[in-house]
Parts: sequence; C-alpha cells; structure tokens
Amino acid sequence: MNRRLLQRFQSLIALAVMFVALSFASSKFLTVDNGLNVLRQISINLCLSIGMTLVILSGGIDLSVGSVLALSGAVAAGFLKSGCTMPALGVMLQFTLFGAILTSLAVGLLFGAFNGLVITRFRLPPFVATLGTLSIARGFTQLWTKGYPITGLGPGFDFLGSGHFLGVPMPVWISAMLVLLFSVVTRQTVFGRYLYAMGGNEQAARLSGINLNRTKVSVYALGGLMAGVAGLLLTARLDSATPSAGIGYELDSIAAVVIGGTSLSGGRGSILGTVLGCLIIGILNNGLVLLNVLPFWQQVIKGFVILAAVALDRVSARN
Repeated sequence: MNRRLLQRFQSLIALAVMFVALSFASSKFLTVDNGLNVLRQISINLCLSIGMTLVILSGGIDLSVGSVLALSGAVAAGFLKSGCTMPALGVMLQFTLFGAILTSLAVGLLFGAFNGLVITRFRLPPFVATLGTLSIARGFTQLWTKGYPITGLGPGFDFLGSGHFLGVPMPVWISAMLVLLFSVVTRQTVFGRYLYAMGGNEQAARLSGINLNRTKVSVYALGGLMAGVAGLLLTARLDSATPSAGIGYELDSIAAVVIGGTSLSGGRGSILGTVLGCLIIGILNNGLVLLNVLPFWQQVIKGFVILAAVALDRVSARN
C-alpha cells in the first residue's frame, strides 16, 4: 500500500523536494516575480504537453510538435504582417488579428490530422510518421520565412504572449483554461473513455466497438491544435517568428508528460499530472539558472531527470 501511494504521488513529492531545496539554495527563488516568471515560461510547454498527453494516453507519440509550433507561429506572423498576395488573381488579402490567430490554429490542426491519417491509413508507426512530419513542417517554415525572422507584429498580437490580466501573464491564463478544458474532456466525456481504453488495450477497444481510426485522427489533430496554440504564444511573447523556433520542444513536452506520471505505453495518466511534470521541468530550469549552472550542464542534468522518470514508469508498470 505504501509503495502504491509513493508511486501515485511521486511527481508531487519530487516537486515539493525541489521547491524546498531551491528555497534554501537561492534567496531569489521565493519571490512573486520569479514565481510568475516560472509560470510564464512553462505555459508554452504546458500547451504542447496537453496535446502530447492525449497522444501518449492513446498509445502513440508525436515528434513533430516543435516544428508544427514553428510553422503555426510563422504563418500567423506572416499573414498579420504582410497579408496574402495572389498575383494570378490580382488579389491581396489583409488579415485581422483574429484571422491570423485562426489560420495559425488551422495549420496546427491540419498537420495533426495529417499525422493521424498517415498513421491510420498507411499503418506507419507513430514514431516514423511524426518524424517525417517534423521534417516537412520545419522545411515549410524555412520556405515561408525565407530563413529570416518575421518581427514587428503589433501590440494587439504581442499582448497574447507578454500582456497581463489582473497581474497574471496572459499565457498563464490561456494555459490554465486549456488545462481545465482538457481535464474535463479526458475524465468526463465519451472521447476521454475511448482514449484510455485505446491506450490500455487497443485490441479490446476495437472489439468493444470503438472506431480506433477516427479516435486516433482526432487525438493527433488535437495534439497539432495545441502546438498551434503554443506557436501563437511563443511568437507573441518574442514579437518574432523565427525559422528555428521550437527546436527540441518535443523532448521537453514528452519529458513533462512522463515525469507527470503518464505511461509511455498508454492508458494511464492525467492532464493534472502533466501540469506537475511541467512545473518540475520549469522549476528545475529556473533553479539551475538562479544557481548559475552552465547551460551545458543544464542539458546533462535534464537528461538524467528524463531517464529517471522513464525508469520509474517502467518499474511501476511491471509492478
């Protein structure tokens, strides 16, 4: 019983230990400004990780979210800054802020749905399919931006990433609403039950009448949509869409999901666990910076944390 409780609350215990240790190690850690900074920093990873949680719960994986994030942000920035010119028709379309946001979300949704269709129609392993999409989306980003950042996007757009409401950064509000929404979706809806059933035992889910292909496409589409949201927040925060945005973000996202207790084999985990995972990674990054740890060592330490989380996941699965 004690071991089971320890496995259930291991993420919360790790977060508490890290919090106490950094409180003693740095006088700057327990400040309001630093707390808001940590929450702002994890918001983008949290949006990505919500989508990744859905995908991993279904028994899949998505390596393309970082590249889809970059492309979604670049498309929004390009349309907002320069509009869309169609020389053959002699037409130039100008986009409002709302229109640019919708196009960014549509790009994420379409690339996610494309992942799901490739996986279900061609029976490709999710690792291979999304690795291909990673390259496709990154290439389109380079083509769209021509290798240069798109900047000067206006205060209305920048407010999404750097503005405040009631003293709290806008990205924190947006990510918090998404956490609430998808917590309800995974725990209180038919789609959520299908998700857990498919990740727990795909064959049994098929025999029980669940349309696996449709559910998988929906899951990957939602993962892409969350990458689109993250792309908007990152671009708005930096006031710039860069061709190299999002590189390595898929690793942080997977790490947050696994550290939060979601099993890599699917069928076990929660959105709230992913929030804990994002907090652990965010506080770890913040603490290492406050302690003046070299960036190279930060990567090494983060890698060991990811390995430890996966090892714990495998041990708990065997038990």
